Parts: sequence; structure tokens; C-alpha cells
Amino acid sequence: MLLQRNKLGSVRPPKRCRSDMDNISTSDIVIINGNSHPDLANMVAERMGLKNGGCSVFHKSNRETIVEISDSVRGKDIYIIQTGTKDANNNIMELLIMAYACKTSSARSIVGVIPYLPYSKQCKMRKRGCIVSKLLAKMMCTSGLTHIITMDLHQKEIQGFFDIPVDNLRASPFLLQYIQESIPDYRNSVIVARNPGVAKKANSYAERLRLGLAVIHGEQKEAESDEVDGRYSPPPTSSRQRTTSVSVGVPEHPVKVKPPLTIVGDVNGRIAIMVDDLIDDVQSFVAAAEMLKDNGACRIYVLATHGLLSSDAPRLLEESVIDEIVVTNTIPHEIQKLQCNKIKTIDISILIAEAIRRIHNKESMSYLFRNVTLED
Repeated sequence: MLLQRNKLGSVRPPKRCRSDMDNISTSDIVIINGNSHPDLANMVAERMGLKNGGCSVFHKSNRETIVEISDSVRGKDIYIIQTGTKDANNNIMELLIMAYACKTSSARSIVGVIPYLPYSKQCKMRKRGCIVSKLLAKMMCTSGLTHIITMDLHQKEIQGFFDIPVDNLRASPFLLQYIQESIPDYRNSVIVARNPGVAKKANSYAERLRLGLAVIHGEQKEAESDEVDGRYSPPPTSSRQRTTSVSVGVPEHPVKVKPPLTIVGDVNGRIAIMVDDLIDDVQSFVAAAEMLKDNGACRIYVLATHGLLSSDAPRLLEESVIDEIVVTNTIPHEIQKLQCNKIKTIDISILIAEAIRRIHNKESMSYLFRNVTLED
């Protein structure tokens, strides 16, 4: 098997790719990529013993996107590797145009490999807003994509927005393996959720590693459930706008007052490991780390699947009390690593290569999810 099981029952990658990748028929599979993460696409193709297809994606002087595919894709299975970065809008347009170009060139199937799905945080209704990830799903289906491979969606319910199959891979086996092998004395650790919304994920990590759990409560930033939406709109005040006064007797919603920042759990003298799915704006991570340090944590780690690290996030992390930030290579962050020596990268290309191999050979994907719970 490509993925092996460690002593805790978690799936872990071997040191090298297995040889039965050679059983892939190279005559009917084509891997192409846009400009978002060519290094990841090359690593996936190399692990599968394939060569990237001839696809050129560039922008004209007026910023229009041009896609040129030099190799024939007629009757072939196309895998487009295109992740989300800080240039999300261009990433999306490149993906849509590449998919449509393959569709109109009579490709048999078009699979979008999108390790980090852009706009995945905009998956809930807001006041006078919209569910952007639903719109993005419709655009991808219309462009010609027949299958989606992604990783650690912000909310797993996003899969229901698509009218095509979506395989939501998990990076938790790689992060669990890193904790076991690269954090000294990890048995003296405690898994920390920086807000109650991450408690399920943190609890899953704690159960798999048989460690304690701590939750930080009272974060200054409002949770998504606290954000204002249309349900809190006041009733109309003009008599012309209503026939009866429906506001009479309707109780007002009490104002939510968050308590001061507190930690539920013991971190004194222990290693604190914060887990999340995305690191972008890091102010909340830095504030949580300072509180953990004040409560006696000896070392602080932050583990996440996607390391977007926008704006001045590398500088803030470098100046913070966090000892190490561990992310996967779903998003390119070489420049951020030059600005912050604390950032470490885990390669997940072998998982994507195995997912592509199984889909292409019409094998079951359940092995990749066998030891991962829905809360991961």
C-alpha cells in the first residue's frame, strides 16, 4: 500500500513512492497546471512517473487570461492542478478557462485538483451578501469539470454545493506524523483550540494522540456565528410600509458580551500545539500564543493544512512567542519562509498522486479516509 499505518492507527506516507504507480496507462492521462503552484504539479507528476502536459497560461497586456494546450486531449483524462493563492481571482479564471478549453477539445473527463479551494470561508449567508462558494461551485461545474479533488475544506458541507463528485482529502495524517516524529517529548503536549469553533478538530487530534485538550474562550474577534445577517434587521418604522405593527410584543435579541480571554484546560509546563485548517491573518494566533505563554506553556507550535500567510503575517510570526509554524505545501509560501525562519513545510504531493491514481484506475478512495473522522 502507498500509505502505511503507524502505531496509533493513523495513515502515514512512506519515504518514497511505490513502484506500482507504473501501472498507470500514460497514453490516456494528461496532467496540466496553471500558474498558481507549478512546483506541486511537477512533484505530483514526478511521483506518478508522468510528464506535465503542454499547457501555457499567460496574461495579455489588458490582463485577459490566455490558455494554449499544445498536446492533444481528445478522449483523454485530464487532471488540472490549480490551487488557491493570494491571487485567488486569477487562479479561478485560469482554472475555468483551462477546463473549458479541455471540454471543447473533446476530453473524456476533466478533474480539477484544487488543494486549497478559494472562497471556501464564504460558505454562509451574510446580511445583504451571498454564498460565494456556491457561485464558485456552479462556475466550475459549468466550465466542464467532472470531478474535484480538494483538501481540508473550511466546512465539509461545501461538497454539497457541487453537482459533481468532490473528494475532500485530509492532511491530518501528515500533521499527526510530524507531531510524533519531530516534536521532542510530544507526550507532554496539549492540543489547543484557539477558539470554540476549532474545538472539534482539536479534539480529534487529542484523541488520536491520546493527549489533553485546551480551548481558548473569549476571543476578541467575532465568531462567524456572531456576525450580523438579515435576521437582525429592524422592522419597518413607516406606516406606509406595513399594514399592522408586527413589532409589538417581539422581544429584542440580547447583546452578546464576550468574556475576557480565558483558557479552559491546563497548559502550565506543557507543550501547546494549536491546530487549524488555514493560517492567513495571524493576529488571533499571536494573541492566543501570548496568552498560552503567560499561562506557563513552555513551547508553542501552530499546525495547519493551508498556509496562506497574507500581508505582514511572516513578520508577525517571526516576532511572536510561537516557536514553530507547520503547514503543508497546498499553497506556495517560499517567499514567506524567507521572511520567517519558524515556518516548516510538509509535502503532501504523495497523497494527491495516490488520489489521482485511484480515480484514474477506478479504485475505491475509502482507504484514504479509513482512519480519518469527519471532525478532522
